[in-house]
Amino acid sequence: MILHRYLIRRFMKTLFFVFAIFLALTLMLDFLEHLRKFSGRNLDIWVIARMVILLAPAKLYQILPLIVIIASVAVFLSLSRSSELVIARAAGRSAARFLVAPIAATFVLGVLAVAIFNPIVAATSQRYEVELNRINGQDVSALSVSDDGIWLRQAGLAEDMIIHADRSNLDGTSLFNVEMFGFGPEGRPTRRINAASVTLNPGYWQVGDATEWALNTSPGVPVSPQSHTDLRIATNLTLNQIRDSFGEPSAVPIWDLPGFIQRLEDTGFSARRHAVWLQMELALPLFLSTLALIGAAFTIAPSRLQNTAAMVLTAVLLGFLLYFIRNFAQLLGENGQLSASLAAWVPPIAAFGFASALILQQEDG
Repeated sequence: MILHRYLIRRFMKTLFFVFAIFLALTLMLDFLEHLRKFSGRNLDIWVIARMVILLAPAKLYQILPLIVIIASVAVFLSLSRSSELVIARAAGRSAARFLVAPIAATFVLGVLAVAIFNPIVAATSQRYEVELNRINGQDVSALSVSDDGIWLRQAGLAEDMIIHADRSNLDGTSLFNVEMFGFGPEGRPTRRINAASVTLNPGYWQVGDATEWALNTSPGVPVSPQSHTDLRIATNLTLNQIRDSFGEPSAVPIWDLPGFIQRLEDTGFSARRHAVWLQMELALPLFLSTLALIGAAFTIAPSRLQNTAAMVLTAVLLGFLLYFIRNFAQLLGENGQLSASLAAWVPPIAAFGFASALILQQEDG
């Protein structure tokens, strides 16, 4: 137990040291990049600093696997060079036994990253996008999905429009059971349109079987509905804008993601990207543990019995290879060629088995 606590303390200390280094590098490089990006905007330096701080959690979360494998290689190489692992073996502890504690600690760290750090990343990423849109003078997301259906907002034309629909087709180009509310430049309602369906075309909505009520009549004048078999309403929305309105799956907190996926499916949109991302996040603790195990597998042998530089390079390259395979599997899952569970879980499970076999082979000589 004392040995396990010692290894966990050494591993966590090294991990947080590497994390701090990458945090400092990320803040410095992003600050310089934002200074270049917003040069000529006359922005206050504190505004830029706030933007950099909001972006930092997402950047660090993205490179967390790299941080884990570098920390793993560093700590086990240090233990090997100081002969502490040789002493542990001489005391009757096999590598498989003394690696349990740091690998388990990495798994717990991964669970905490998904449960706590993931929502922080989602919140700061959303705030960053809002600040960036405000600086660039752009509108925020044009679409939102709620429990009562789909809401679209289009602005920038002579008439602003709020659109509500119960459901959609997979790509959002056709909406069903639609209510459309028009607003004039002063923000007053001008008309309401109910339709069975609307279809997005370049520059206009094609509305079929519509009923329209004029809402800008004089007080006391009765409002009589008008029927339209074919109605066109100008729009500046495009299919790409609607797709981009969902944002990245990483912008949705892990605790809200299952409900968000259910709402997407209920309204007719494809939730495959979000379902794959959810499984990827759930598999992250195992993935981080696998990277730590790979780092240990190539550095726990006594330093006099191995080419240290070659072993370290091999461990890091294998970590990058596993990261690439994981991302490739994610793409296959998003394209529907693999199920979400297979895309997320097969690469780390296979790599964990490979690293475990390598360690056991070293123990057997």
